[in-house]
Amino acid sequence: MTSPARPTDPADAADAADAADAQLPLTGERTIPGVPEENYWFQRHVVAYRFAATRCVGKRVVDSGSGEGYGTAMLGAVAATATGVELVEPVADHARRRYASQPDGNARVDFLTADICDTGLPTGETDVVVNLQVIEHLPDVGRFLGEQRRILRPGGELIVATPNRLTFTPHSHEPTNVFHVEEFSPVELVERLTDVGGFAVTRLLGLHHGARITAAEDATGQAFTDLVLQPIDEWPRWLHALVRRIGPRDFVWSEDDLEDSLDLLAVCTT
Repeated sequence: MTSPARPTDPADAADAADAADAQLPLTGERTIPGVPEENYWFQRHVVAYRFAATRCVGKRVVDSGSGEGYGTAMLGAVAATATGVELVEPVADHARRRYASQPDGNARVDFLTADICDTGLPTGETDVVVNLQVIEHLPDVGRFLGEQRRILRPGGELIVATPNRLTFTPHSHEPTNVFHVEEFSPVELVERLTDVGGFAVTRLLGLHHGARITAAEDATGQAFTDLVLQPIDEWPRWLHALVRRIGPRDFVWSEDDLEDSLDLLAVCTT
């Protein structure tokens, strides 16, 4: 795995934010920084943003489905401009205040309140669209992909990350997560991006646990996702400690063993 660029650490940004505006409510629909028990899931998002940032240096970037905003701030640390697009106004306002409007905020970062399927952004003026852990929430993937093609310049890139259906919901073709509309296997994701979206997939990666998490799985005989999905008050002390320590280096992107991966990441071009 190539070591990605290391933009602004979202945990540091969170510590610097005003305490009264430090967190959005934890709804289960989006991940946020600063929640120790959610750190495993949060870092799975961070590692995807770190990879995406390596392809955003000096580029005009749109973060479609920016949520809390920490990822847009990471992209903005290396991009020419980074615009987060978020449907829910209070969430977008939180992101503006936390990452774009602070005295030490990044002037290259901004947040737009809009539907990612109808952004209102100019046609053909975006170099890279980043869409991480969002596509599985959408009721109309075709409409979404069409809008991303519209705003991208010719030859622009779309970077999509999503849970791997084969490991996230292994015993069902239907999502069990109440916030997910549709989940994808590696083959299904490529088919949707190419046949429906009209993109060319130039790279497909899978996310895997690194040595430290794998060692915990070997020691317990359980998948780590099963361990952290147990009620938090039932976690053993060692699991609390490990989850708090997890960072991007505890995950590995690979082009091998895609069907066994945790998450999928596709790099596409128009």
